[in-house]
Amino acid sequence: MYPVSQAFLNAVKANNRKYYWTGMITTTAGAVYNFDQDDIVKGSGYITSQCCGSTEIELGTVYAAEMGISLFSEINRYTLEDAKVELFYHLQVAGGSYERIPMGIFEVSEVNRKAKCLEIKAYDYMVRFEKAFTSLESIGNAYDFMVLCSTACDVALAQDRATIEAMPNGSENLSIYSDNDIETYRDVLFYVGQVLGGFFVINRAGELELRKYGNTPVLTVERKHRFTSSFSDFITRYTAVSSTNLRTQIAEYYALDPDDGLTMNLGVNPLLQFGLEETRRQLCENILNDLAVVNYVPFDSDTILSD
Repeated sequence: MYPVSQAFLNAVKANNRKYYWTGMITTTAGAVYNFDQDDIVKGSGYITSQCCGSTEIELGTVYAAEMGISLFSEINRYTLEDAKVELFYHLQVAGGSYERIPMGIFEVSEVNRKAKCLEIKAYDYMVRFEKAFTSLESIGNAYDFMVLCSTACDVALAQDRATIEAMPNGSENLSIYSDNDIETYRDVLFYVGQVLGGFFVINRAGELELRKYGNTPVLTVERKHRFTSSFSDFITRYTAVSSTNLRTQIAEYYALDPDDGLTMNLGVNPLLQFGLEETRRQLCENILNDLAVVNYVPFDSDTILSD
């Protein structure tokens, strides 16, 4: 989660809140347009982001966040192609001051002109990795592949080498040979994320960040904060993974004891195809250990904490 003050956490849980939005558009030509609450068409703004699908936990995901907003503006829409949009949320805290929270950096993909306003749709930097992967053969550890993607697609990394190499599988040498089905750098990130037992996002500073599912509570949503709640009647947990060995065309199975939960299918990951059998087993078991901490009950809710 993005670090905020205790005053912010107290204010966001209050029954009444006072807040406003601001933003800034920077065109590829260097022109800067600032906008505030008065420039935003009421009810038009949204940001959607996710780390997995709506039906199951996934590893290696590389979802792009989407932003949409309508502005009362006379800006020429043709100048906004690939422009950068930054959004900020301002919440009043105790004492009357406002705490500003960055909500992300996005690049414009579509602009439509209406009679009095501009309708803007934009995505975060994850879409930059939709670039053809040109390295026929590569070798290195997970961070080396992250640097390869970062450099080729001009996106900064949020974590340093020591942080990634300290993770399970982070210091293992991985290989991609010419016989693979990788098409884009986004595919490479998907496979690296799987090996590290996590998923990639673009953080609020516009940097590529590897995150993992955790089991430590970060926020309590009390009954008074919820309008509706819907709990499933089952617990989701994983006790096994399967990974297809490309050479033998056999799906290899790795499980905990007892193996009484769900199985995550890793498919054919080209980073897990080469090396000793013991190395492949250790890589897959490390992935399973990261996945095994996920133990959750599917839950839907509308809350007052979702401005």
